Amino acid sequence: MQELKLDSNIAVGLDIGTTTLRIVVAEKDEYGRLKVLGKGCVSSNGLKRAKVVNINKAVDALKAAVAEVECESSLVIHGVNIALSGAHVHCVQSSSEISINQTGVVNESDVNRFLEKAKANIQNLDINQEIIHVIPQEFIVDDQDKLLDPIGMAGMTMKGRVYIVVGLKTKIRNIRQCVERAGLKINNLTYKPNALGLAVIKEREKKGVVAVIDIGGGTTEVAIYLGGAIHFSEVINVAANDITLDIAHGLQVLEDEAEVIKIKYGCADSRLCSGDEDIIIDFSDGYSKKTYPKSALTFIIEARMMEILELVRDTLMLSGYYDDINAGAIITGGGSLLTGVVELARFVLGLDVRIGYPEGVSGGIQASVNNPMDATVMGLVAYVYQDNLSCSQRFASTVAIPENLTSAGCDDVSLAVDKNKTWKKIVDGFQGWWAKL
Repeated sequence: MQELKLDSNIAVGLDIGTTTLRIVVAEKDEYGRLKVLGKGCVSSNGLKRAKVVNINKAVDALKAAVAEVECESSLVIHGVNIALSGAHVHCVQSSSEISINQTGVVNESDVNRFLEKAKANIQNLDINQEIIHVIPQEFIVDDQDKLLDPIGMAGMTMKGRVYIVVGLKTKIRNIRQCVERAGLKINNLTYKPNALGLAVIKEREKKGVVAVIDIGGGTTEVAIYLGGAIHFSEVINVAANDITLDIAHGLQVLEDEAEVIKIKYGCADSRLCSGDEDIIIDFSDGYSKKTYPKSALTFIIEARMMEILELVRDTLMLSGYYDDINAGAIITGGGSLLTGVVELARFVLGLDVRIGYPEGVSGGIQASVNNPMDATVMGLVAYVYQDNLSCSQRFASTVAIPENLTSAGCDDVSLAVDKNKTWKKIVDGFQGWWAKL
């Protein structure tokens, strides 16, 4: 019989993006450092602009990613912390005030009462919307303000402001269906900018006001953080996939060919391009080679990226926080990897700009996940530990795999999926036996 161990020190993050689905499993060692045990990454079929448009395709993609990460980590994945974003998600401000308990010292129960009252104070919440997150922005205990963690503070009353994240129930239900049909449980839904901020904002930047811009495949998300807490967020429905479509139309190539051209030769700032060299494309499918001026490709990319960044700038200005941004802007996501994005962003936004790698996650990051495209999923893992979710919820278990399975390798995804199903049956049987005891 296989040895099975439920592990309370493991966290799993799942980022279902428009173009790519990423899943990471990690654990903390005795020194509190984060160690990545496995990663799965597949194309996100069935999604468009952070919304599920084909459940069957989305489920298949998720199963393939889970098989990949289980095979690499030798773990059985049960639950995930999943990022939630998209145009259907929006935030509202709310405030609350309560009397502190009889001891006169703020405890966890006081904070929970404060947050519940803040939720109850929301007016005109649509019946079709669901509250996802209640994010504290500031606590005030008597005359002590700008507190992020009031527990242990002495006083009589506590008040403050919170940022409440809401989303459409139908969109969230579609995501839940995909995850559950893939044999997993959603242990937690995390607002994507929450995870991003945790992953890419450095400690010194948390002392000021910083903007995080995530240029994904289908959407561009903008968030502003004060003292490390979100105070504003917005979704823009123009992103990196629109650049790919522009290239496909302008150069008269297929969309997948346009994506290859963008990644290999793309530049977002014409000021960085010298001369007018030619790009020779050979897709090796029986068609003749094609030659394009690199300046034409740069013109296409720059025009669309300029539009994205101008929309970001307008969003920052409308937020009312633009003039307060003193820690610059962090650009992350797949769109940040284009050559010249930082230079163009500095010009358009009028701010200091850097690329956002998952540096906010402490230690032990493997090279395979040290990429702006992995910022969200690494932030999701870090969020599990920040809120101690790994102790109260089961994300994964370890199983000693028989030699005849380990020797087979993991090149065949379908074999890995079947193997993982077998592991899950063992785990479920163990749980049933344990419940009867």
